[in-house]
Amino acid sequence: MATWVTDTIYSFGYAGIVFLMLLENVFPPIPSEVIMPLAGFMVSQGKFSLIGIIAAGTAGSVLGALPFYYIGCWINEERLKALADRYGRWLTVSGNDIERSKAWFDKHGRTAIILGRLVPAVRSLISIPAGIARMNLAIFLTYTTVGTALWTALLAFLGYYLGSNFGRVGEYVDRISWLVIAAIVLIYIVRVIRHK
Repeated sequence: MATWVTDTIYSFGYAGIVFLMLLENVFPPIPSEVIMPLAGFMVSQGKFSLIGIIAAGTAGSVLGALPFYYIGCWINEERLKALADRYGRWLTVSGNDIERSKAWFDKHGRTAIILGRLVPAVRSLISIPAGIARMNLAIFLTYTTVGTALWTALLAFLGYYLGSNFGRVGEYVDRISWLVIAAIVLIYIVRVIRHK
């Protein structure tokens, strides 16, 4: 995977970073924790500018967020409530829970978008509730851009400062990602067991 990412960035430059970060959002097995630190390392080698790779990484991530936003729009609140009422035990929510969640998202959605972009394993999926809540597209894109720019800049700076050890960024973030996924699975299992 790392070889393919390296070859893509070397071959296509900034456009390759945009493409890889777009794919990373749509197909999470391609991690930003490899792409952006590698690009940051290439900046330290004089191959790219730091601002350029952050802009490219942000643009790719924002483009990659749009499919999930539109999936959320397609699912919409009414469909989701019908699914929850039918398969509530396995979804661990009811139609009433969805109404409360939507009210919460309407109030705190902008903050949730920014913070969600900084959490591994949640980064891609935070777009779905925004679509379900029919968040204004311009607002969604603005907050997605802010959160994504923070994330890509952090990874790029780490890759730049770690130099040839940029791979260590992926190792640490990968551990955090697995902890987040394990916590989500554990919470889900507890909710299924306790669901009435």
